[in-house]
Amino acid sequence: MKKAQTSATYFIVGFMVMAGITCMMRDSSASASTTRHYSQAKLTLEQRVAYQRAIEEIYWQHRLWPKENPNSKPSLLEEIMPLSEIQAKVEDSLRKSKTLEDYWQRPIGGEQLQAEMGRMASQTQQPEVLREIFEALGNDPYVIAECLARPALAERLIRNRYAYDERFHGKLKRQAEADLSGHCHIEAMRPGSGKYTAVRWVRQQTAEYRSAPGRCESEIELNREEWNALVKKLKRELTIEPAESPVEESRTARQPQQAEEQIGPVRAGEMSRLQEDEEKYYVKELITADRKHLKVATVEWRKEPFDSWWERVRQGLGETEETAGYDYKHVEIRSVAVTTNPDPLAATPILSGRFRHTAVWTGSEMIIWGGTDNSTLYNTGARYNPSTSSWTATSTTGAVPSPRALHTAVWTGTEMIVWGGDDPGGFASTGGRYNPSTNSWTATSTTGA
Repeated sequence: MKKAQTSATYFIVGFMVMAGITCMMRDSSASASTTRHYSQAKLTLEQRVAYQRAIEEIYWQHRLWPKENPNSKPSLLEEIMPLSEIQAKVEDSLRKSKTLEDYWQRPIGGEQLQAEMGRMASQTQQPEVLREIFEALGNDPYVIAECLARPALAERLIRNRYAYDERFHGKLKRQAEADLSGHCHIEAMRPGSGKYTAVRWVRQQTAEYRSAPGRCESEIELNREEWNALVKKLKRELTIEPAESPVEESRTARQPQQAEEQIGPVRAGEMSRLQEDEEKYYVKELITADRKHLKVATVEWRKEPFDSWWERVRQGLGETEETAGYDYKHVEIRSVAVTTNPDPLAATPILSGRFRHTAVWTGSEMIIWGGTDNSTLYNTGARYNPSTSSWTATSTTGAVPSPRALHTAVWTGTEMIVWGGDDPGGFASTGGRYNPSTNSWTATSTTGA
């Protein structure tokens, strides 16, 4: 009986989607510049869920599936993403939009949604996929604004505001400042509340990696490009000069480096000021330095992850109100993907800079996970959607693998499987399975491994 009810539910939702899309796509051949009038009646939750399902269906059709068994790919989206998951995703997005208004008094307005649609249309790396999405939303700028632009914008804005808001991280910052008080060297802070690490970097022509399992000090060999990027970053962190924004830093790191960088005027034994990024507060100290070796010590204080904070506050939040009375305009999707200097960082990334991470391609998204900067190992990640040129963070709750670098990751068609690598305990013999459809982790079994 339950199975029959479920099938009936899928049929009804599918019928709602097709009926709604058919109505809205009438006269879709009209020019984008032609004045058109759309109903802006408030979208119901059921309508939003139906539109989100249509979007997810397009992503699912573009998902890569193992060539060894192509006929095993599920034909129905509901087999890998139940309707309940889609509804939960819509409700979560609406609550994030509402939180921007309640916590930061920054409601998302029509102008912002119009600009976000324009950004997607001009920066898309997959214009053909974005057209499919627009068509699935009836080419209605109002629906596109509410069901595509709002979720992406709310996700980006709320994570950025939370990451640097001292209302949530002020106590941690004061603890870090108290630990720093009266200390001139990091070594004296090892008994404090922060986490101490020391890394020795070796300048070589090859990029091999060595680590001593179970120890707090490791040695990493870098090639010329990695060495130059590290030295530039250390120069900024170990002096009183303001650090570059994450976007600028990432752009700098991508530039080819020809001449060998030197540590320059930074002297060993000098501790940096207290700094922060999206995930932590930290200080660094250059212990030793010459043309081929650098030893850097770091003490860091980790911020509470967004996901754990959000899990606590989201339950008591209502859903956002739509922006009333705004006359949304059509946006023109670029005819071809960006072929010169593509910049996916134009939409602010939601991860701190890193290397020796993994990246897998699903057919509709690139999933980045793990890695290190030059002191911290990460167990965070993000998904880059080239059709909308937008980032979404991977979950940090559940069976998330321990922080690590130099691990492996593969795409199975429905999950990214992470295994091995170097974690704080040494060489890892653990892993995890990440499902982007449900944004959830499942531990890999270690029985018989």
